[in-house]
Amino acid sequence: MPVTAEVERATGEGVSRIALNRPEALNALTPDMREGVIQLLSEASADPDVRAVVLTGTGRGFCAGADLRGGTGGGERRAGDVARTLRLGAQRLIAAVLDCEKPVIAAVNGTAAGLGAHLALACDLVLAAESARFIEVFVRRGLVPDAGGAYLLPRLIGPQRAKELMFFGDALTAPDAERLGLVNRVVPDGELDKTAREWAARLATGPTRALALTKQLVNASLDTDRASAFAAEAAAQEINMTTEDARDGLRAFVERRSPEFRGR
Repeated sequence: MPVTAEVERATGEGVSRIALNRPEALNALTPDMREGVIQLLSEASADPDVRAVVLTGTGRGFCAGADLRGGTGGGERRAGDVARTLRLGAQRLIAAVLDCEKPVIAAVNGTAAGLGAHLALACDLVLAAESARFIEVFVRRGLVPDAGGAYLLPRLIGPQRAKELMFFGDALTAPDAERLGLVNRVVPDGELDKTAREWAARLATGPTRALALTKQLVNASLDTDRASAFAAEAAAQEINMTTEDARDGLRAFVERRSPEFRGR
């Protein structure tokens, strides 16, 4: 499907920049927007010329969550409708971020609520503007957290902190999110884009396949036992040693020079 105008992409110097572009609704995700982001992440993952991804929003918000104006509360529902919608929608979006073979940076420029918060927290690195807020809004609507929230948050900050955020639904400021470990760094609003570009540029000059394998190992580490994790690590090393970047990295060490990683 074509990417809608409500999701913009700009690619250059090895970085794919994906911007949610529905500022009048604080970038609340419509189904078309969701599918557009999934498509762009899939394309970035498969494109050897893309070596890092930045995900951000336009206007005052990062993403206010799913657009509920289509109606979710009334009418008859068949058994399995809600589960199917979630599985094929929000969960696919979060999986697309987690499974992207390129490092994904969230540049959170404003409110990230519900699905929007989980979209940011699924990213590999999270930068937040000082004005950003993270809100587990589901309890305010009488809903169970979705979009992988009950999977992501306990792994990031532990079960008790996760329950506090999800039970109360209070807005979490960017500095508090950083203190809890949900955010890598908080920067002044005017420096968010600059910092995101700097981080992405560093990643785009790195050993792309090694980063992909590292992401895979870390993401799987909390769901497996030690023996399986060690076996996966050994297999990843075996695969990575076939890359040009690994070979040049080792040669550069012996020759006492900086390596020139090409993402191959």
